[in-house]
Amino acid sequence: MSAAKKAPFGSWKSPITSELIATRTIGTLEPFFGLGEIALDGEDIYWLEIRPAEGGRHVVVRYAAGGHKSEMTPLPFDAGNGVHEYGGGSFAVRDGIVYFSNFTDNLVYRQDPGRPPKAITSNGDMRFADFAIDDTRRRLICVREDHSVEGREAVNTLASISLDGDDVGQVVVSGNDFYSSPRLSPDSSQLSWLTWSHPNMPFDGNELWVGELLPDGSVGESHLVAGGAEESIFQPEWSTDGTLYFVSDRSDWWNLYCWQNGQTEVLCVMEAEFGVPQWVFGLSLYAFESPDRIVCAYTREGTWHLGSLDTKGFHLEPVETPYTDIWSVRAAPGHAIFAAGSPADPASIVQLDLRANELEVLHRSTDVNVNPAYVSFPDAIEFPTDHGLTAHAFYYPPKNPDYSGPADELPPLLVISHGGPTSATWTTLRLDIQYWTSRGIAVIDVNYGGSTGYGRAFRERLKGQWCIVDVADCTNGALHLVKQGLADGDRLGIRGGSAGGTCTLCALAFHDIFAAGASYYGDSNLALSEEETHKFESRYFDSIIGPYPERRDVYDQRSPIYSAHCIKSPVIFFQGLEDEVVRPNQTELMVQALRDNKVPVAYIPFEGEGHGFKRAENIQCSLDAELYFYSKVFSFELLDPVKPITIENL
Repeated sequence: MSAAKKAPFGSWKSPITSELIATRTIGTLEPFFGLGEIALDGEDIYWLEIRPAEGGRHVVVRYAAGGHKSEMTPLPFDAGNGVHEYGGGSFAVRDGIVYFSNFTDNLVYRQDPGRPPKAITSNGDMRFADFAIDDTRRRLICVREDHSVEGREAVNTLASISLDGDDVGQVVVSGNDFYSSPRLSPDSSQLSWLTWSHPNMPFDGNELWVGELLPDGSVGESHLVAGGAEESIFQPEWSTDGTLYFVSDRSDWWNLYCWQNGQTEVLCVMEAEFGVPQWVFGLSLYAFESPDRIVCAYTREGTWHLGSLDTKGFHLEPVETPYTDIWSVRAAPGHAIFAAGSPADPASIVQLDLRANELEVLHRSTDVNVNPAYVSFPDAIEFPTDHGLTAHAFYYPPKNPDYSGPADELPPLLVISHGGPTSATWTTLRLDIQYWTSRGIAVIDVNYGGSTGYGRAFRERLKGQWCIVDVADCTNGALHLVKQGLADGDRLGIRGGSAGGTCTLCALAFHDIFAAGASYYGDSNLALSEEETHKFESRYFDSIIGPYPERRDVYDQRSPIYSAHCIKSPVIFFQGLEDEVVRPNQTELMVQALRDNKVPVAYIPFEGEGHGFKRAENIQCSLDAELYFYSKVFSFELLDPVKPITIENL
């Protein structure tokens, strides 16, 4: 093997290219949203995948007994939905018949084996998600979001749709602002569901209800099982013996509970999370192998584990796997199927034989086999932050066997601030992170206060403190690595999407630490976001900033647009022009402010993209543009040149 060449950090050539990431990988850059929604139908396994190479189309895939894979969603159909804008829970299957929402026209389709999809709804002003199949009454029970009246807030209900065709469906449960997770008892005599109202988000507080399901399909007498304004319930499910299970954070941690004969009992008390924030529908972190055994995923300190839970003895037995991220868990007698990944493994669909304890990978999100010599493995770190607290992150050092940096030079550092802001980062092999580290740029991926996976108290650090706690933790994470001698304190960058983009802009406006920033569809005017955003998040800021308009002063104090004059470091912006969560005007106002202030700025808008980029050409363009931007700001010449972009005022 030849000796590594000396070259400036950031300049190195790498086999991990933007084209490889964008065109040979399915899913978005976040595993929960790109590959999953697993469903079982007899011996067949189904899942949903997002394909950047096909314009971000959602495709249902069937894995039949014997290993034959087939695409169930023909062109031009797109098996996604826009309920809550983020979607999820887009399909259900029974006896080989797939029922799915079509993103392009909002209709629900029935797809019988060997036949093209046939619409079973007809009004495109209605959006549908989170399907449960009611075989007894031959219908789908689902969440319906009504956008039929212009100028009125969308109306969310639980509704039923005839399997043979319906116009807009029949309302089953209504009256609250939001609904999710309709689930039928095994004998179809009871329906459970989750509901909540403004200003709560489902991870702040919601309620689990059970109602009698009458022969005509209406819901009779109903009662509250669990939940409230300060208790979050996640994933209610009925076991085949008629017991209702659910996840609650009433103990500060999302743990598993059961409800039977009117009594609630905790199955397992752990300082671990068996739930995640319900930003999308169709999430599943546990499933029944039998009435006596639950296969479940749970996270501790940012790492996911698999477990087998005895429902009679309430004993959890860890199941060893090589994975550090696990989601979309399903099970049947003798085996479990789930999506998973690790620092060495891309997001994959995995089957576990519970009797033999053998794993089989059924499908990988990429066909690329990256040489491990180029893969930077994350180190879980804790670091001190404001008010004597501790925050968490994963640190990725630069790694490329072909190069080493000059002896008198430290690498640039990119701080990643995740979105949500109540979500969390993950350690599945992320080629978008390896894109940076294999070029000689260090990365710290921060789980700041407010992130999931560390209990409700950690999550609630963000209450009234968004744009303060997250920014402080990202800043302190960077300074911690500088103090450790792992990064060049003069070449610190920060990047993020959505809430992470907002954090990026706030860090640049309110701190003098970062030499560059990359904002992907981040809020710049918080009051404007509050006024313009979609229904699901329209009161979210009440809890993480303050009530609006009563505390308009706080909104303005924390809005980067009003402190744009304080930003001296170069910034690059990326924005989808169809974004309904953070509108393009948010980014355009910020770009213009920096132009006027003669700050170096670049702006890359994308036609046809919403809140998060799904198209291969745009994913590739954004990565290369950001790399070119850093090469100019941090003053290194790329040995593997990329297409130049315009940076104004540089």
